[in-house]
Amino acid sequence: MIFRMNQRSAAQAGTPGRFQRIRDSLPLAFAVALGIRLLVLAFQYQGALNPARDHWAFGYEGGRIARAMVLGRGYSDPLFAETGPTAIAAPLYMLLMAGVFKVFGIYTTVSGLVILSLDCLFSALTCLPIYFIGCESFGAAVGGWAAWAWALFPFSIFHSTQLISDVCLATLLLTCIFLTTLRFERPAPLAAWAGFGLLWGITALDNPSVLSLLPFLCGWVCYRLHRQGRAWRMPVTVAGLALVLVISPWVARNYHVFHRFIPFRDNFWQNIYIGNNADSLHFNWAASHTATTPEEMEEFYRLGELGFMAKKREQAIEFIRSHPRFVACLTLRRIVQTWTRFWSLPAGGRLDETFDPDEPFDPAAIIFCTGLTVLSLTGLWRAFALHSTVAWPYALALLVFPLIYYLTNTFERYRHPIDPEIVILAVYAITGRAGGPVREEHVKRVC
Repeated sequence: MIFRMNQRSAAQAGTPGRFQRIRDSLPLAFAVALGIRLLVLAFQYQGALNPARDHWAFGYEGGRIARAMVLGRGYSDPLFAETGPTAIAAPLYMLLMAGVFKVFGIYTTVSGLVILSLDCLFSALTCLPIYFIGCESFGAAVGGWAAWAWALFPFSIFHSTQLISDVCLATLLLTCIFLTTLRFERPAPLAAWAGFGLLWGITALDNPSVLSLLPFLCGWVCYRLHRQGRAWRMPVTVAGLALVLVISPWVARNYHVFHRFIPFRDNFWQNIYIGNNADSLHFNWAASHTATTPEEMEEFYRLGELGFMAKKREQAIEFIRSHPRFVACLTLRRIVQTWTRFWSLPAGGRLDETFDPDEPFDPAAIIFCTGLTVLSLTGLWRAFALHSTVAWPYALALLVFPLIYYLTNTFERYRHPIDPEIVILAVYAITGRAGGPVREEHVKRVC
């Protein structure tokens, strides 16, 4: 009884209890996140290193480009033949893969484990900005539980252990951008704004889709600075120049190689075509993808990359013009699928059948993803009710980032870069009343 009274007194005096210390232990959350991912990786890495189709699953087009760079053919050959220079993918993650291939061998098991381990590290490191975003927005309790929720987040574990792709790095970088955006409400030197632009540029070279958020997040910051009577034109100009400085070499390379302006990638219309054709049986559009369709591959080899992309543009526009209602229906289905993972009922009509023989966990994923969406929207609603200023960056991320995928095609990993914000909002919906901003001494104690 005395021990319980002492515990209660300590809590009332502001001394953190054991439960709170665990919640606020950011190094422990990171260590658990990394440990879980590496443990799962030890049992699941074989799928990403499947040698079928000349190791196609090993990074897909990215693996092919990395191999070409190591073999001295430059940034080229994204498919199964020497098709020449390419702009089908942004360069940052491909350069990372090429570096690993150079040291540990092309398509070797060691290279695969190194790359997947780096993805696990990127995913685990995302706990750190998540914690500070939660603290900035809703207080220490939300920040702490959000970091732990990410450490145990099934989609994050899956993407970092079973897919060799740029998504984990893009998620980490975009989450850092989101945190920096929130902190620019406070005074910051021009050097910090230059770093902000550099971070945007680096992220764009990994996943250009994040640039869809640039005008909205920067616009929110400028509006907040304007409301406070502080200068915003010069800081934004400095950030913009830093962004241009980072991406200019890639844009210049594309212009030099292809003799036309290609800012990041040249396959936008290919993705529009893949997502909008007569095949709507399943959201998995592999049957229309160049790498899995002999007719499409033959056309790619015959026309060359730019000619092929121009042909896909013509086909996509023609199909959309001739089937507007069908395309509108597909777009609506992609919106639903993005937030629930539900595309259609099983072919046999029975709910106990798996939705796809290659995706036996689809029903469970649908339940989990739908529940997560409900919680995140609840958290967003509460945020607008109590913290309308803070809520806007979250709303912009959820509204704007998926738009391009509503028009093209959807996989959960395409939405993954904004999953940290979704997790934070879901945790906020669960934990109840938000606390105040985190004091400096609390941050020092956590770190």
